[in-house]
Amino acid sequence: MSANELLRVPNAVIVEGKYDKNRLSGIIDAIILTTNGFSIFNEKQKEKALRRLAAERPVIVLTDSDSAGMLIRNRITSVLGKEKVIHLYTPKIEGKERRKIRPSKEGVLGVEGIDNEILYKLFEPFSSDAEAAGKAPFIDRAKLYSDGLFGGKNSASLRKKLLLRLDLPDSISAGALIDILNLTYSENEYEAALKAVKEETR
Repeated sequence: MSANELLRVPNAVIVEGKYDKNRLSGIIDAIILTTNGFSIFNEKQKEKALRRLAAERPVIVLTDSDSAGMLIRNRITSVLGKEKVIHLYTPKIEGKERRKIRPSKEGVLGVEGIDNEILYKLFEPFSSDAEAAGKAPFIDRAKLYSDGLFGGKNSASLRKKLLLRLDLPDSISAGALIDILNLTYSENEYEAALKAVKEETR
């Protein structure tokens, strides 16, 4: 696998903010959640989704290499349990990100400022294809479409109701929903939830 290819990572990955998420989206193909500081633990739906993901396989945490990042790591570990968390660390490199006017409080680069090569090497040991992940996908965009959850007049509304029934954030995109369903739900669980939602909307 070359450094120009996205690494498929079956574990969910937790980072601090949207710029970190955008950065990793060019390196890995994975479910990437942001904490937005500690706010993720004040949003019950997001916390439930995080617990569900961690129940399937340990989540990977990659925060900035500063004291604030360490506090977030500790909080995540205390909520999920240390056996459910894999910690990855970037080297402490002095500097600032291009978008910022001044460096961070501790003067080190955050995840968004780390070189692609370093990030690639961090995640390479966790990369896997669908077969190696041990669970074959059962749903794709065509299936979502045929089930009325994508591309139809009322698909957004139906998808939102399904997300709420599954205790997932209702802002999740169709693409992210496919990833989460294939990774953490069985086909039977999905079909049962969809049937219940459709019966409620009749």
